[in-house]
Amino acid sequence: MIRVELPQHLRTLAGVSGDVMLEVPPPVTTGSILDALEARYPMLCGTVRDHVTRERRAFLRFFVCAEDWSLEPDDKPVPEAVASGGEPFVVLGAIAGG
Repeated sequence: MIRVELPQHLRTLAGVSGDVMLEVPPPVTTGSILDALEARYPMLCGTVRDHVTRERRAFLRFFVCAEDWSLEPDDKPVPEAVASGGEPFVVLGAIAGG
């Protein structure tokens, strides 16, 4: 099981109160995690990734083992710590302003 941490606004939209647990078949990649997340919570389709291009939304970042994976290829396997559920896959809302 993969543990996914979502920002508050996405938890509210999905109707969940804590981390999301997902069954993701190997190889576990950023893309397969997001596919499983959108399959289980269809209301999140288009909020994390663009509907057409499937690219990450500008104000969201992905973290794996405390490292920014936002620009990593979607098909790159995540470390075993995340694939085994020991560490979370974190979707973090970025903040901009000035």
